[in-house]
Amino acid sequence: MARLSVNVNKVALLRNSRGSNLPNLVQVAKDCESFGAQGITVHPRPDQRHIRYDDVPLLRAVVTTEFNIEGNPDAEFMKLVLDNPPHQCTLVPDAVDQLTSDHGWDTIRYADRLRDIITELHKSNIRVSMFVDPDPAMVEGAKAVGADRIELYTGPFAHDFNTNPEAAMAPYTLAARVAGEIGLGVNAGHDLNLDNLRYFKENCPELVEVSIGHALISDALYYGLSNTIQMYLRLLK
Repeated sequence: MARLSVNVNKVALLRNSRGSNLPNLVQVAKDCESFGAQGITVHPRPDQRHIRYDDVPLLRAVVTTEFNIEGNPDAEFMKLVLDNPPHQCTLVPDAVDQLTSDHGWDTIRYADRLRDIITELHKSNIRVSMFVDPDPAMVEGAKAVGADRIELYTGPFAHDFNTNPEAAMAPYTLAARVAGEIGLGVNAGHDLNLDNLRYFKENCPELVEVSIGHALISDALYYGLSNTIQMYLRLLK
């Protein structure tokens, strides 16, 4: 089965809205693992509107599954990651004021920069995943700069799924197949949910891991966190 990494950004956003430690982010991460999550993902942004930089060492100290840090590899982000080496670092080309991630890397245009960054991360034995659109050229570019995995940006798939699931899925099936053929692991994330996750997984046999936050935390408001994690895990089997 593909693995489930729970993105806890929205838990941090709720905590920050009151300036206290409720909900307790570290405890929620530990609970997600105890409920069956196979990883914890965080995506610190420069404005620290949800995950704060000082959350990262606290989470790294307690996460016993896989710790994944996502973000745009500027100098501050790189220092944070290298000071607190996660199991995986997912490189995402977000602008400073980006509301949410909405596109993948141009792995050809930024090849030199990405190659240098990945080399630095590999020195600390950090697995590197590259956030890309479902474009075979970008997948091949990720391999060329030294990435270990890609994370397919699934926003367009989720947007078009209810209208034409086959057409929405087709580019992802192709991109994942290309990745598998050249030795890249395949992750996926963004707007995957209880409605579309099973279909995506069934049509992407190379899938190793999904990172889900917004939808999962929203579903937990109705179903409870423990039950919701089990619901997602069942779709990934």
